[in-house]
Amino acid sequence: MPFVRGGKIVADEFQRVDDEAPIPDGVPALLSAKRYLAEAGVLATRNAPLGVIWPNSRTVADLAPYLDKLTTIALVFPSFRDGRAYSQARLLRQRYKYRGELRATGQVLRDQFLFMLRAGFTAFEAAKDSDAAAFPEVIHRYTRYYQSSVDRRPVIAQERRKEDEEAPAPRRAAS
Repeated sequence: MPFVRGGKIVADEFQRVDDEAPIPDGVPALLSAKRYLAEAGVLATRNAPLGVIWPNSRTVADLAPYLDKLTTIALVFPSFRDGRAYSQARLLRQRYKYRGELRATGQVLRDQFLFMLRAGFTAFEAAKDSDAAAFPEVIHRYTRYYQSSVDRRPVIAQERRKEDEEAPAPRRAAS
């Protein structure tokens, strides 16, 4: 599965570790939510980057106490029609102030890249090689937005207000 970070296809340094498998020392590891929560105390002493695969059926509030210990959170899109991970990403960024990597995983398609970026995702496990290759083009498809978002790009209403403030005052007709 191609991996996109920083707008480029790169190697994923994180190793997914099955629930029954030992966690390799010194290697960035990505664990299931079940395993991470069960072993959080022991994992806190680990000296390598750690990430969790967080299902969209769980509330991110359960993850909040551990955010400062996680380098990566992979939010799952089980279907392209299921957008709960967008809400999770936005909550993690805005309410919980998580600044680490947010990774979109599962059914991650090129049509969703820009929306995922705007929700706070920073890395993507694309469904297809061709989707990953199209990333730079797709994220520049739109340049103006109506809704505010995590990415803090100006929205059209802000641009209009600024234009109105900078416009000269209308002249009054002489009486």
